[in-house]
Amino acid sequence: MPDPSAGRVVVAGSSGLIGGALVESLRRDGIDVVRLVRREAQAPDEVSWDPQRTRLDPAVLDGARAVVNLGGASIGRFPWTRRYKHELLWSRLAPTQALAAAVRALGIDAPAFVSASAVGYYPTRPATPGERFTEASRRGDSFLADLCGEWEIAARGAGPTARVALLRTAPVVHAEGVLKPLMLLTRLGVSGPIGRGTQVWPWISLDDEVQAIRHVIDSDLDGPVNLTGPTRATANDLGFALARRMNRPYLVRAPERGLRLVLGRDAAEALLTNDMNVVPERLEASGFSFVHPTVEDAVAAAVPAG
Repeated sequence: MPDPSAGRVVVAGSSGLIGGALVESLRRDGIDVVRLVRREAQAPDEVSWDPQRTRLDPAVLDGARAVVNLGGASIGRFPWTRRYKHELLWSRLAPTQALAAAVRALGIDAPAFVSASAVGYYPTRPATPGERFTEASRRGDSFLADLCGEWEIAARGAGPTARVALLRTAPVVHAEGVLKPLMLLTRLGVSGPIGRGTQVWPWISLDDEVQAIRHVIDSDLDGPVNLTGPTRATANDLGFALARRMNRPYLVRAPERGLRLVLGRDAAEALLTNDMNVVPERLEASGFSFVHPTVEDAVAAAVPAG
């Protein structure tokens, strides 16, 4: 049974990888969860909404401890055509604006607004060798950086009385996350360095992603919070760890130029050839402890041994 003292959490985007795991984790600890769904509600814990067409009744959020805003069209779908870029943007902005308006309408009684963003906010390359991106670092100038900037501006509209936290999440090391295409190539024996292979990739395990979101809900953190693993890892580190786990070779290089031709420049630079050492400075300073502190740990937790 839900624990009334634990408060209620409203989740938008509960059908995705992170949202589904978050709901399961909250319920396992007796926390009451309300899911906002974009279809007719089919269960007592569901509330139907259409953020593209109608406002959300603030009463749905009244009395909640936190509202968690996840979701949006997948950045893992290629190519990023002009039409799909529009979908990537508005599938995030419209729900965020609707939720922010409903939170703001509750005034001093508003719940915390914990809203997704991404490490794509930062530049895709360091300005100087060894540069680390913290929450105080500058915004990049890529399409994904602009998207994240607009997304965060929309979330900040929930203020001024609500606590607003912005989850700058790294790609999730999971079979249904960043590993999905890599596992297919590895299983076929055609995996290897992506571009140079030495570029630094931000990452986080699904367990740590969920626990970090819960930590943000329970703490007084506001503003941007980097949800990334605490240990620096390159594309080769992740690729080698996956190949070893699956007992497959890691030999076939994917040239950077070819990736840009197949995926498009924006997608290739944002997801594969980017070089971004994003560190979870505020998360660690607030006392968060990682279950999977290295990318090898995260891969081992996500993939059965081959």
